Amino acid sequence: MNVFDYIMVINIFLIWSLLFVNIVLIVAGYVYYLKVEQQKPPEISGEYPFVSIMVPAHNEGVVIVKTVAALLAFDYPEDRYEIIVINDNSSDNSAELLKEIQDDNPGRNLVVINTDNITGGKGKSNALNIGYQQAKGDFIAIYDADNTPEHKALRYLAAELQADDSLGAVIGKFRTRNKEVNLLTRFINIETLSFQWMAQAGRWQLMKLCTIPGTNFILRRTIIEAIGGWDEKAVAEDTEISFRIYLMGYKIKFQPKAVTWEQEPQTLGVWFRQRTRWVKGNVYVLIKNIGYLVDKDARKIRFDIFYFLSTYFLLLTALVVSDIIFFMNMAGLVSTSIQGFSNLLWFTAFVMFVLGVFIALTTEKGEMTVANFFIIALMYFTYCQMWIVVTVYGVYQYFKDRIKKQDSKWYKTERFQG
Repeated sequence: MNVFDYIMVINIFLIWSLLFVNIVLIVAGYVYYLKVEQQKPPEISGEYPFVSIMVPAHNEGVVIVKTVAALLAFDYPEDRYEIIVINDNSSDNSAELLKEIQDDNPGRNLVVINTDNITGGKGKSNALNIGYQQAKGDFIAIYDADNTPEHKALRYLAAELQADDSLGAVIGKFRTRNKEVNLLTRFINIETLSFQWMAQAGRWQLMKLCTIPGTNFILRRTIIEAIGGWDEKAVAEDTEISFRIYLMGYKIKFQPKAVTWEQEPQTLGVWFRQRTRWVKGNVYVLIKNIGYLVDKDARKIRFDIFYFLSTYFLLLTALVVSDIIFFMNMAGLVSTSIQGFSNLLWFTAFVMFVLGVFIALTTEKGEMTVANFFIIALMYFTYCQMWIVVTVYGVYQYFKDRIKKQDSKWYKTERFQG
């Protein structure tokens, strides 16, 4: 064996180790979905807790009317929740649209906070901290400005949190409402159902842990008070606050029956900028909390720290290096005696990818189709490779900002009509 053989062996070990973890999560997640399907939906016991729903919104005129209408239509007593929209330094017609909604719904607990470029315009975390100053609820729920939650979503989230004092937060599921627009939105729909929600279900089933997704979740007011609000340097504020909830000793539960529908990126440019922000934000949280990997009192967050470390550094490096060696071997520039074995493992990984994702889709009605089967296969060669590119770029951007001592800028995802 030469040096390239040894490098390939290391890469294969790293790639298959993380693949094995994901397989375990898929199996455990599938078990959890079956359990939830057999259970009755959670119900509020006694008096309904008062909930403050916060919606950070920057230039969201295209989608904000539909979102607020869905929030006003919750199957939840009108006097037991308020909606706080933080119209954050918007330059579009959001203020006028929100004023019209207030005028059309007199007597409803709908508060609109219009910020300027001095108090606002600094990202989602800052907007949430502004809204929190006026929130009155014992429970705080967050929805993004492009969300249309289902009728009972808030009731299910509040019921779960009310019933279990060990829970710091409860997350629901978000679905892709514009999945039929083009191939990219179909990829995102499949990614969301398999790599996000099946993994969340598996982590809850095995470890009683989940990561807050940024929308359609509820948490205790006492947690926000204890941690002093959202970290305004975190562009992935959802992951960051999840870690702080873990460190306080709470659990975060996944309730898949609490569903919201959101608009996903419809162009590669919007997708690339959004996902770059995700990578930069998660790397920030990883670096901020890396010391807890060896802290015996931080057992609850070790898995997530290790998972992020593996995904953004170990796995990424292994994939990039193995691809380089593969193409160099094809070009005759290097020689490796285990390339054939590596190719066999690659084909096996491809088959497992397609079957695993397809099985994940069986948990949703209407998703287990022949068309989706072929889209999953195509996804492996296209969308997944795009993820490698965006991860490399996001990690590079994060460390470039750190070297220049610049705070990462929060990029608002562009919305589309419809």
